[in-house]
Amino acid sequence: MTKQEIISQIKKKESFLCIGLDTDITKIPPHLLKEKDPIFEFNKQIIDATHDLCVAYKPNLAFYETMGAKGWESLLKTIEYIPNHIFTIADAKRGDIGNTSTMYAKAFYENLKVDSVTVAPYMGSDSVIPFLEFKNKWVILLALTSNRGADDFQFFESNDEKLFEKVLKQSQKWGNEENLMYVVGATRPEMFKKIREIVPNHFLLVPGVGAQGGELKEVCKYGMNKDCGLLINSSRGIIYAGNDLNFAKKSREEAHKIQKEMSILLK
Repeated sequence: MTKQEIISQIKKKESFLCIGLDTDITKIPPHLLKEKDPIFEFNKQIIDATHDLCVAYKPNLAFYETMGAKGWESLLKTIEYIPNHIFTIADAKRGDIGNTSTMYAKAFYENLKVDSVTVAPYMGSDSVIPFLEFKNKWVILLALTSNRGADDFQFFESNDEKLFEKVLKQSQKWGNEENLMYVVGATRPEMFKKIREIVPNHFLLVPGVGAQGGELKEVCKYGMNKDCGLLINSSRGIIYAGNDLNFAKKSREEAHKIQKEMSILLK
């Protein structure tokens, strides 16, 4: 999927919502457990209820890999079910070097057929460039995350430059705004101004809105650019809004609340 296609969907839907499919079999409605593939059935109903309100879906691979081959099958079926016009993100946080990275990239782009994958930059260009060699596919590079442990390394400073700033600057030598996005946590909205000075035109994938405490208006105030430039992820707050027969309807209601707010912020 191209950058322009993503922007077009944002304008059409008046939304920059990404829904995280962090599907945990211990948390889905009990009545689904009788299904042949409970995980896929849950995802299917969430997608049916929300696909007109979001521009991206982001399965977190850990929730599928923990179930072995059956989990991967559920993931494959989920990706195939998502409408083609919706951006798909494999939240895998891979980060190895050379031929291993190439094999990871093939697994996600050619086998799973997703549009993008999250990648850890710690091993440098060797771990990122192989993912950038696929046409109309995206790397979403971890830059400044929303977890507490982000302070352990990401703010390390050398020559008046923080590590996450180094990641933003150095990675622009490997990719561009047409194939490279960045993960920036919503719990640090004050940092978006600095980030936009370094990467004014790149898309940012922003987790942490809702359950993790991030504020949508604050993120948009500092992080939005002329193309919107944001994919705001919400996972638990949407997919686990209900736990009964009407769970999908409740998920839609939560997604619609966010979409309505986004519609106002886009004007």
